[in-house]
This record gives sequence, C-alpha cells and structure tokens, in this order.
Amino acid sequence: MQRLRRWKTGWQLVKSSCEAAAKPLIAPLWSSRNYSPGPNSFGLLFDIDGVLVRGRTPIPAAKQCFRNLVDRNGKYKVPVVFVTNAGNCMRQAKAEHLSHLLDVEVSPDQVMLSHSPLRMFTQFHKMCVLVSGQGPVEEVAHNLGFQDVVTIDMLREAYPVLDVVDHNRRPKDSIPPTKGLRPIEAVILFGEPIRWETNLQLITDVLMTNGNPDNTWNAARYPHIPVLACNMDLLWMAEARNPRFGHGMFLVCLENLYKKVTGHELRYEALIGKPSVVTYNYAELLVRQQAESLGWTTPVKRLYAIGDNPMADIYGANFYNRYLHTSHSTKAQMQAKSGERGADSEADAVDGGPSATSADGAEVARPESCRSILVCTGVYSRDQEELPSDPSQTVTEQRIFHGHRDFSFDPSLTQPSFVVQDVKEAVELVFQEEGWPLD
Repeated sequence: MQRLRRWKTGWQLVKSSCEAAAKPLIAPLWSSRNYSPGPNSFGLLFDIDGVLVRGRTPIPAAKQCFRNLVDRNGKYKVPVVFVTNAGNCMRQAKAEHLSHLLDVEVSPDQVMLSHSPLRMFTQFHKMCVLVSGQGPVEEVAHNLGFQDVVTIDMLREAYPVLDVVDHNRRPKDSIPPTKGLRPIEAVILFGEPIRWETNLQLITDVLMTNGNPDNTWNAARYPHIPVLACNMDLLWMAEARNPRFGHGMFLVCLENLYKKVTGHELRYEALIGKPSVVTYNYAELLVRQQAESLGWTTPVKRLYAIGDNPMADIYGANFYNRYLHTSHSTKAQMQAKSGERGADSEADAVDGGPSATSADGAEVARPESCRSILVCTGVYSRDQEELPSDPSQTVTEQRIFHGHRDFSFDPSLTQPSFVVQDVKEAVELVFQEEGWPLD
C-alpha cells in the first residue's frame, strides 16, 4: 500500500472520535419504502464541481440522476454523501445550495467539505491557530471546534507593516503601532485565498518566527509550528473551458517559497481532503449512519465514488479501495495466526482494520470495496485527455503528476473502475451493477 511521507493522519487518528463528531442524520430525508438491500448494499459518494455543477451552473444530467435516488416523496432510497474538496463555506450553506440546484432536500449531514475531518483533530482545538482561505473562515474554524482563531486580516491589522506588495494597502502617513497577538501555535490552510501574495508573505512570517511575527526571521527554527492543509486539488473546473488553479497550486507556491528562503522542506502535520484516506474514512462513517437511518441491517458492502478528476476523485477512491483490501487481508491473516479470539483488536491496530462502530456501539463490518467512476463533464474529457493504457509506465512517460508532493504516485490508481459520460449514466450504471430498479 502506498504511504504518504511525513503524513501522520489516518484511521488511528479518527476511529475513536468519528462517531462522536458526526451528528445523527435527519430521519425525514430517508425513504420509508422498503428498499431492502439484501446482499447488494451500497453507498454513493458524489463529487460536486465538474460532476453536479460547473461553477454556479448545474449540469443538466445532475437533476435527472437524482430522480433515480429519491422516491415519489423525495426521500432517499440509498445512502448519499457529497464529498467535495471545496471548503470556503459552512456545510449548511452548501447543503442549501445543492438542495436548490438538484430540486431535492440535502441535509448538512450529507455534505462533507474538505475541512470536515478537522473536527476530529481535537489536539489542536485549544491552540491559537492562524487560518487561511476565503469565505467565513473564522466561523468555519469555530464550527469545527477551534477556540482561539486568528485570520490573515486580523494578523495584518495587528502588524500593519507586514503586507506591503499592494502599495494602496500600505500605511499612508505614520505607521500604526503594532498591536501584538498571542503567539500562533498552528496554521490551518482551508483553501485558496483571494490575495495570494498577502497569505504567502504572512504565513511565511509566522512559520519563520515560531508564531511571533514581531521576531526576526530565523531559518534555524525548524521544524516549524504545525501546518494542517485541506484541499490538495491542483486544478478544478468552473464555467471556463479550461481548469482553474486550486488550493493545491497555492500549496505548491508556499512549499517552494518556504524551501527557497529556508533551505528546508515545508512539513505538514496533516493533509486532508481527497485523495487522503482520512477523508474517505469520514465519508464512510456518514454513509454507514445513513444506512442505519434507512433501517438497513446489512452492512454497506460497496462504496461508489463518482468524480471528474483522475488525480483527486479517482486516485482517492482507488487509494481507499486498496486500503480496505489491505485491511481485510491483514485481519484475515491475523485471524489465521491467532484464532478468532482477540484478532479483531490486533487487526484494527494495523492501519485501521476492517471493523468500525455503529451508533449503538456495536461493531459493524467495513465495506469490501470502493469503486471509482469517472465522468467526462469536468476536469477529465475524452476529447482532451487519454487515460493511461499501461499503468507500468513512468510518470514522465505517462503524464504529469498533479497530486500533492507528499503522495507517492502510483499510475495504476488513476485508472477508474468505470468511465461514463455524466453523473446520470454513473447512477444508472451503479443501479445496474447492484441489481436495483431504476424507478
């Protein structure tokens, strides 16, 4: 199984707190009709940008596909989770936006933003954190559990001479006095900011002064204070014909700037969002809770992840599929060696294990697989890009790797289980695979 260099997150960080962090689902969203899963129980993970919408414009197939996912009363037949690397809003706002676009009710508990798993990183919640991004970043941080939050604008105001690239934002007459802030103990990167030069400058100031921008830069202060980054997408699809720069591009700039100035690698305490395992672990929890709300007693056996980006959605789903297979294999091997007694706890200690806990505390089985479905309405287009036919080719021979620096690249993980034209075809394919009616 491919590993992440210096990446310290994983199922061990989230297993004990996942169930407590996620709220119970809203029962009225789920169908009362008896859609018994039988042996074919599954859940759907939808990317949003490039799959359901392009910028603010819904993709026509999106509304059509959701007619297959709800009954006549608008209640969901199967567990549905929206997994996006976007993070510039609250879950409630994203749920309301999706409800309007899709003409179905979407609960905040169905929405997973790139930063959603941060609510489980309780060891940082009492620290003074600097948050970077756009939108209501302070409100988002408090909602996730962070208690002492400093925004880039608050930092600019406290230290008026730090942000000087834009001459119109420099102090005009006398220089205002420095207000000073409590030392910053960690940096949280939610998403791409509006003024990149400001955020790059001030984040570098914080990292090179050990959280005290009044101090002098010191490259010897290494390793720097913790950095947690959400959303590694290099590119994303809006209304434009070609992809736009995402937060992953901002991270590339920050990493290279920091190394150029200090000679050291920027280090991450956590990388969150697709394609990280911690993101899919959390999404799986939400699917499992929805299955329980549907009254399913059969564990969810398969997840289907529908996305438009081979380097994020497909890579992440396949990466998680490999993780699940490895976990099940590890448990089977340990049970064979140690017998049934005590094997579960041993297996769960190795990279997560294949079991989890339900709302009532009972142990439930993890899914057997996570299958990836690539649509052609976003970043990937059949007309512009050919999927690799030979996974053994090197990165240079095959394609430029758009994933994050700290992910070891495996070309085979960019190969989707299925390629379809749009999300409507994707849902129809899943129902056909699972033997479910399309009514």
